[in-house]
Amino acid sequence: MQNLTARYNYIYNSNVLLTEYNEGLIQTYSDNYDKILPVYLDPEPQINLTLTPGVANKSLDDVIFKGQTIINDKSFSNYIDDSYMLLGKANYLKGNYFISSEYFDYTAKTFGNNLKTFILALNWKAKSQMQLNNMIFADKILDTMLRASDQLKKDLAEPLATTAQMRIYQKRYKEAILLLEAAIRNADEKQLRIRWQYILAQLQEKENDLQNAFINFTKVENSNAPFEMYFHANLERIKLKALISGYKVNEDKALLALLKDDKNFDYKDQIYYKVGELYNTEGKFDQAEESYKKSIQQSTRNQNQKALSYLRIADLNFKEFKNYIKAKLYYDSTVTILPKNFPDYESIVKKAENLQYLSDRYTIIAKEDTLQAIAKLPQDQRVDKIKNLLKSKVEVSNPASTGNQSLDNATFLNPTLNANPTNNTGNVFYFNNNAAISNGFNDFKKRWGNRQLEDNWRQSVRSSAQENNQILAGKTSPGLSSTTDPNAQTTADQSLLEKQYADALPVTAELVTLSNQKIIDAYFEIASFYQQELNDKAEANKVYLELLKRFPENNHLVAIYYSLYLNYKGIEEGKANEYRQLVLTKFPESNFAKTIIDPSYSAKQDELENIINQNYNKVFEAYAKKDYGMVVKQSNENIAAYPNNDLAAQYAYLKAIAIGRTSKVDPLLIELNSITTLYPNDLIITPLVKDHLKYIEANLEEFKQRRVALIDFDSTEPRFANQAIPADVKPKPIENINAATVTKPAENMAKPIEKPAEKPVEIKTETGKPASIFSNATSNTYYYVVDVEDASLTLSSSRFGIGQFNRGNYPDNDLAHKLVELDNDQLIYVTSFVDMEDAKIYEESIKGQLKNIMKVPANKYKSFIISKENFEKITDRTRINEYLEFYKNNY
Repeated sequence: MQNLTARYNYIYNSNVLLTEYNEGLIQTYSDNYDKILPVYLDPEPQINLTLTPGVANKSLDDVIFKGQTIINDKSFSNYIDDSYMLLGKANYLKGNYFISSEYFDYTAKTFGNNLKTFILALNWKAKSQMQLNNMIFADKILDTMLRASDQLKKDLAEPLATTAQMRIYQKRYKEAILLLEAAIRNADEKQLRIRWQYILAQLQEKENDLQNAFINFTKVENSNAPFEMYFHANLERIKLKALISGYKVNEDKALLALLKDDKNFDYKDQIYYKVGELYNTEGKFDQAEESYKKSIQQSTRNQNQKALSYLRIADLNFKEFKNYIKAKLYYDSTVTILPKNFPDYESIVKKAENLQYLSDRYTIIAKEDTLQAIAKLPQDQRVDKIKNLLKSKVEVSNPASTGNQSLDNATFLNPTLNANPTNNTGNVFYFNNNAAISNGFNDFKKRWGNRQLEDNWRQSVRSSAQENNQILAGKTSPGLSSTTDPNAQTTADQSLLEKQYADALPVTAELVTLSNQKIIDAYFEIASFYQQELNDKAEANKVYLELLKRFPENNHLVAIYYSLYLNYKGIEEGKANEYRQLVLTKFPESNFAKTIIDPSYSAKQDELENIINQNYNKVFEAYAKKDYGMVVKQSNENIAAYPNNDLAAQYAYLKAIAIGRTSKVDPLLIELNSITTLYPNDLIITPLVKDHLKYIEANLEEFKQRRVALIDFDSTEPRFANQAIPADVKPKPIENINAATVTKPAENMAKPIEKPAEKPVEIKTETGKPASIFSNATSNTYYYVVDVEDASLTLSSSRFGIGQFNRGNYPDNDLAHKLVELDNDQLIYVTSFVDMEDAKIYEESIKGQLKNIMKVPANKYKSFIISKENFEKITDRTRINEYLEFYKNNY
């Protein structure tokens, strides 16, 4: 009786429920035909999968209930193994892969004497482990299963197909082909057999077995396949026929003929895409681009297809047309709509970010050329020219419009609320209810932060076109002044924008020189990027030559000549020798000339710098030990040995301090004045020494009374430098220390895209990876950090150098530098800056001097800016690297 009821009341009904569930899955499952299809209608294995309980599903929950009933109430029946298999399958389909794997493991071990049950249990256990991304373990299970299956004469289709799926994950396509061919021969279920036939054809095409791929696609087309699979099989068959027979695409009308069939209305984008692929294969890149554009225009619902068409156009412009600006725009469009779980998503994002570098610099050139052209016009024509220039780009904003309102003002949703608030009390309509709006706004801020009212406010990744539109519609013109206050007016009206353009015109010789320098720097950076990052020597040469044509005399001349020499070397020896001679004759003392004469010069210089740094550390150790005689002796030796080295001023400063510790004030003054005379352009020591001299001059009588000029600190004696302000006083904003050497990032480089304030950290990314622990919420305390990737190095002299730079260049800002030691890293951090912009100005000022400040090899350290809140989350090298990636993506 238990056998009878278990079989027909529970097993049969459970299998019916599973069949119905799978049929429903077939109706809703969306295949991506641009990739190799999965063998089963299961999601692909997710890396970093979070194990959460399966979503409630009545059919699957009923199967679990029936399986548990058999185990509990029908324990004497012969269907206990089937009930455990049912429990495992239902949990697998619910996404409880760990639980399902345990059920299948128990079944295989407990009922191993039944060969069919043993093999099927191992098969499903392997599938569960594959979903958990335990590929090595799953492969071992499949190996055990295949060895046992040698004795099984039937029911081999699914085990063979599962193993084929593993080989596909491992990219062992030839083995997967053999396994799928065997699975198709053994399969009883028709739809599975058709699906596997399509996958087999995909694998054969990938292995360049075009003839067999064509045969299998044809079989799928002639079968009872779902319409979408039939359509794609037909597309692939036509493409392969053209490739095999050597048809010219413009003579083969088969693909384009599909456009006339009404059934294919929703697939026009994919038809044009396949036509583009054929043109691309033949090397007809212009026709291919046109077909991809038509695919984009015809796309109605398939966003993946549109993204792939954008990607193909971007790749064509990047690889074939060498039009990197256009490529960047299409990569932006791709990133905007492409799913983040797309296999090459990260590389596409990185490529788009790199090309932003070029786009920004071409924008600088265009902007400065436009401003100079307008500046050359008569005064009365400039205004009209600016108005015409901006008319098509900017709409005049209405100060009263809701677009100018900030979410800080909840009543922007209904302008009438403030007119008669008493009339709205108790109104059930949401927008007439002050309390409801206030609660809703507070809930919004808790979840999303203080977002500005703008298009695509949810979107985390925006194309440069979207960013530019946002700038033009609501902020300022690119490259001109912008506000950093999120609460300030975000939509500039027409007259204000015109004034900004007018103010930016280079109307004097000095301003023209500055404008030209921006153009020169932009051209040079573009050419360097082509040469070093894109390895495109031909395009780099074009830009270098254009720069020489426009500005024959510029501050990058020797670097340009040397780069042209390298690019032409081995290709056009005549031109290479021409630029080689220009370097040697015009700049004989430059490092470039010395490198041409002696190719090992650079390596020798690196070795020399290491020796000088080591010697400086020895002198500093002597200073720390108060061995002032040794400091003077070693400083003199190093200055004499390396008089033109960048550290000469720092040696001289240590010598001066040592003399001040052992002599009266006059010898100290002689040494300090000699530093200002010998090293007037040094930005680390000379500003500090000038500050010292001012202090001594103001207190000269007191210094003359001392036995030695510089005494050890005593609470009753004045400090050598200014006293620090109390710690609780808010830090002063950083100002430019030297307009010629320190400029705000916006003037010389692409300004980072400003993110909405207080953006909340997402719980989980779309790719299944845990979200970063770091946040880009605004802070009132930021640090500048130098990460030294070696815990064994002594950083006393490096910290001393940072202190010298801070005291000399920012004497009134109370910048402090501190050290945090981790297991494998040491962090020197400068505190504190009131905002990110403040910290970036400091970063720009110290960046050019960091090589001389840090007395460790350059490959041992890197620098970045971080908020106080994020800094407290850094605990080890892994966290530092995670933050650097976060910093790159957000700032």
